[in-house]
Amino acid sequence: MTVRAYRHIERRKSRQIHVGNVPIGGDAPIAVQSMTNTRTTDIKGTIEQVLGLEKAGADIVRISCPDEESTAALKHIIKEVNVPIVADIHFHYKRAIEAAEAGASCLRINPGNIGSMDRVREVVRAAKDHNCSMRIGVNAGSLERELLERYGEPCPEAMVESALNHAKVLEDADFREFKISVKASDVFLAVAAYQGLAEACDYPLHLGITEAGGLMTGTVKSSIGMGMLLWAGIGDTIRVSLSAEPVEEVKVGFEMLKSLGLRHRGVSIISCPSCARQAFQVIKTVETLEKRLAHIDTHLTLSIIGCVVNGPGEARETDIGLTGGGSGNHMIYLSGVTDHKINDENMVEHIVDLVEKKAAELKIERAAALAEAS
Repeated sequence: MTVRAYRHIERRKSRQIHVGNVPIGGDAPIAVQSMTNTRTTDIKGTIEQVLGLEKAGADIVRISCPDEESTAALKHIIKEVNVPIVADIHFHYKRAIEAAEAGASCLRINPGNIGSMDRVREVVRAAKDHNCSMRIGVNAGSLERELLERYGEPCPEAMVESALNHAKVLEDADFREFKISVKASDVFLAVAAYQGLAEACDYPLHLGITEAGGLMTGTVKSSIGMGMLLWAGIGDTIRVSLSAEPVEEVKVGFEMLKSLGLRHRGVSIISCPSCARQAFQVIKTVETLEKRLAHIDTHLTLSIIGCVVNGPGEARETDIGLTGGGSGNHMIYLSGVTDHKINDENMVEHIVDLVEKKAAELKIERAAALAEAS
């Protein structure tokens, strides 16, 4: 239990699997995932996109494999990237086998969609032979006809039943290295389905609000839905599905986890919305700093407050703070303590320099502490 009990999240206890070298479930950190939107047969373009997602901090990247040409390309892509790759398979069991043989770390699949039990066993055999896990992906938009006829419409109960049916197929094939998702574009439906599934099994859960929309709409919907679940301790890996550049999904995912104290990566900027009291252009300053500090992966906190009403209080709680002052003289706080003043002209460059130096110091300190603990 933490000192501030109201900040404590008790995570659901799930079994642990691995996607490549990334542990999923158990006490492992919640993994952030995205998906490429290039044609998989465009090997160069797909590699570049995966490397960009790696740089943004993605733990896992999914790549669609709709045909034999794509699984053939997958082998060349995997050799050039570092993150574990999930092969997205929908219907053809041979694509799953080919993807496992190509080096995929995980197969996104619905066992009930790929045919007979003999075919499922073939896929399981390939997964075991190549140390490949799976994700059962249930989607409200593609539920089985029998369930829709029985329940009348996509509903939480139908989605949970579908997930458990697919899980039983893999269990019957003596395979349990899988995680499950029950995604919907409707926030209420997705949340209720995940809550029901969390109670019904101990498999790790991959969270997502599917087809959430563009950058703003999708971020809001995903934050509401996944935020509710994560706050309740549900979820072992996440993907923010946005009609935007895939890197944006990773950024939003990390911000979501950082806001709940579940992952710590990069600079967390606490800033005011600005008003007539601002002593400098807060919005422009924050926009610039977000871009200039995007390369930093060490976690630290930075407060940018336009005036002295809330500035000193916020600065006391952050690693570095800036509070707007009169006549263009603004106060810099270091570790919560007033340190020196800075004027408008050099303000942004000065803050970037302070943050980069602090990040380097923290990286050394944390590496030393980790070495001592081990």
